[in-house]
Amino acid sequence: MEIRKSNRKKTKIKLAIQGSAGSGKTYSSLLLAKGLVNGQFSKVAVIDTENNSADLYAHLGDYNVVPLEAPYSPEKYIKAIELCEKSGMEVIIIDSTSHCWDYLLDVHSNMPGNSFANWAKITPRQNAFINKILSSGANIISTMRVKQDYVISQKNGKMIPEKVGLKAIQRNDVDYEYTIVFDIDIAHNCRASKDRTGVFVCKPEFKINEETGTMIKEWCSQESGNRMEENIEVEIEECTSLEALRHVYSKYPELQNKILPSIMLKKSELENLGQSINNT
Repeated sequence: MEIRKSNRKKTKIKLAIQGSAGSGKTYSSLLLAKGLVNGQFSKVAVIDTENNSADLYAHLGDYNVVPLEAPYSPEKYIKAIELCEKSGMEVIIIDSTSHCWDYLLDVHSNMPGNSFANWAKITPRQNAFINKILSSGANIISTMRVKQDYVISQKNGKMIPEKVGLKAIQRNDVDYEYTIVFDIDIAHNCRASKDRTGVFVCKPEFKINEETGTMIKEWCSQESGNRMEENIEVEIEECTSLEALRHVYSKYPELQNKILPSIMLKKSELENLGQSINNT
């Protein structure tokens, strides 16, 4: 046991998108994933339990699909995640995790004996699935269906029933496991019901797009001050042209005053090197 200073390191996002049927969970996940990988869809995989619905959006790009068939056991999900990891996927979309919970509820309801005691056999399987998500070296986007209900609202002078989302179909406390939880309504408007990044806190409703993924990627790339400055110094030292040096300088606007001396020193070295080459 030891005590140490807190140290922010680069990380991978574990994110959940929840909404009712037709709210755009799959489509939104793909757009977000595209931002996370800078448009390189070949590094994105969708674990699809929604009857091949991931293929409906193939026009967005050449992402990968891992179709899952029933029964949707936690072990099957874990194997699919491992397959994606071995294939070098940087973003794994699990669409959806609700089928896993439906499966476990069905298994539990058919078990003989004491219902409460039987949860001791079910919970470890659910925990293994969640732990696999949290320990994965890839960015994870989980979609979750919600129990649906309808409300009567007035629109253009008429009373019209509208579909609204309620509680996610997953274990009650599952949202605690994710860094961000996005709630999407039937009009595809999104808000963050949980956000440990601070990127979307107190922000108005928005529609998820590629830029959303880019913002999250930038947050994931941040590090603690000292560690980050050390890495920037390495970047500066590795620059072989003034153009590359300008790129590093513009890349960190909040640290420009601190890194300026190193930038100027490296600039002088590169200019002297250029003059030496010209004189030979």
